[in-house]
Amino acid sequence: NYNEYKSYLREVTQVIMASWNHSLMGCFDDCGICCISFLVPCVSFGKNAEFSGVCSSCLVGACCFFVPLVNLILWMKIRGAIRDKYSIEGSVIGDLFAICCCTFCALVQESQQCKAAPGDAMQRA
Repeated sequence: NYNEYKSYLREVTQVIMASWNHSLMGCFDDCGICCISFLVPCVSFGKNAEFSGVCSSCLVGACCFFVPLVNLILWMKIRGAIRDKYSIEGSVIGDLFAICCCTFCALVQESQQCKAAPGDAMQRA
């Protein structure tokens, strides 16, 4: 029973303390996503928006990428939705910091997280 209890605690701890599949500076872990995100960031942004359920389609998300302030608010919602889905620790302030200070790295990190579970897309709003 003690070993079962330890195993259970280990599983619960892993669920509670989930983290991103790739670090914020792990841009080059997937060179394809990295290149797309740096060359046409609206595509990655749109895909992330659709995956997270924040936008109804990739095209709507991609277009929102070009609208100042709307893109920032939407991006924070996208990042928050991805964090919530995978029980990733973080906060709105942390999301804002990542988006403003490491813009493309944050975009790549989100894209890598979405790619890790392609059949696990959220329901559209």
